[in-house]
Amino acid sequence: MGTLSEYTKAIVMYHHVSEKTILIDLANYLDDNDVNGITKEIHKLLELATRYGFKDNLWKSYVTFLLALDENPFSVLCEIVGAADDASANIIVKKDMDIFYRIFNYDFSTVEDESLREYFSILCNYKSMHKDVNTFNKSVSDKVYFLMKELENATDGGAFFDTVTAFYKKYGVGKLGLNKAFRVVGEGQSSQIEAITHTSDVKLDDLIGYEIQKEKLVENTEAFVLGKPANNCLLFGDAGTGKSTCIKAILNMYYDRGLRLIELYKHQLKELPKLVQTVKNRNYRFIIYMDDLSFEEFETDYKYLKAVIEGGMEVRPDNVLIYATSNRRHLIRETWSDRSDMSDDELHRSDTMQEKLSLSARFGVSINFDKPQKKLFDDIVIGIARQENVSLTDEELIAGANVWALRNGGYSGRIARQYVTNLLSQQ
Repeated sequence: MGTLSEYTKAIVMYHHVSEKTILIDLANYLDDNDVNGITKEIHKLLELATRYGFKDNLWKSYVTFLLALDENPFSVLCEIVGAADDASANIIVKKDMDIFYRIFNYDFSTVEDESLREYFSILCNYKSMHKDVNTFNKSVSDKVYFLMKELENATDGGAFFDTVTAFYKKYGVGKLGLNKAFRVVGEGQSSQIEAITHTSDVKLDDLIGYEIQKEKLVENTEAFVLGKPANNCLLFGDAGTGKSTCIKAILNMYYDRGLRLIELYKHQLKELPKLVQTVKNRNYRFIIYMDDLSFEEFETDYKYLKAVIEGGMEVRPDNVLIYATSNRRHLIRETWSDRSDMSDDELHRSDTMQEKLSLSARFGVSINFDKPQKKLFDDIVIGIARQENVSLTDEELIAGANVWALRNGGYSGRIARQYVTNLLSQQ
């Protein structure tokens, strides 16, 4: 049996894990019998376990996490086409997997210090405290735990290779494979995609009413996920009617089939071309999501969006769509003077109007969400209340909701949710 440092120095394709990681630092500290350094790495391992909800064997969870997260030429290609039987890279990766098999099953009972051996024994049989799912990244936790259990059944490096490559083909690799939603952080050359670790578990059925709107959104997204031609979508209409909820629910509905969502804010539109370049060759379907999108007359960043949607020299990749929500049908603020024909500069005004309408026209699917009528509002209130186990009768709920709506801005799904939340706060 070799030492951890001997194993890490022999890794080739997965060389990233041989850089500044818990694995490499711990291996060096074990070589030097540096108790203080070893305890620091144990502390880092516990922090990582808390952040991602690892349990049972924290060491094996950590090694599995490294394999699931490492984006290298082999793993990224493997998520698209799987492991080719005769690829030269397979020979290199199989040697790496022989090493990872030994690292995964490393016997810490050989550690000289008795107290450290006890710590490692606890880490390898870890009983985690009960945690609410909102306190850790459940999407990552579930996949790492699944892969770890599969790897525990591997009897050698070859079986390790088969298990890991099958995982890549089914779930993907890296943060794009392990997470469902992302945001863009930074600007220019420093901008990058960051995972959103806690996302809503809302379903389309949770949104009461709006069946035609939901059906149109599902129809377009289903085609997109299947690799068929699909349109960019604009969900527009009154505030609080469930536009954003629909898109969050669509992500949950199709996540297991490779759908990912990247949230982009209006002030980040300059990053859109770079973002598309980053994701265009990955084996996922990406919705770039812009919530509450609208522009004032003096704002011109919408031109970046127009170019990416349709009109730029580079064709938008097939695995990227743009979904936006807005309270405005035409996204860019219009004035009556834009449409006036009482001046001798009519041609100029026509050009101005066409410029403002051209952005919304590039969304192939536009879905209107109007404020609910009284009957639908009542149904929404009752439906939400029953989901939350509110004990009032239907008549009591409707009477209270009507008063609440009059005081708080009228009928909408958001107002209904706020009313039920107020009831729950008083129970």
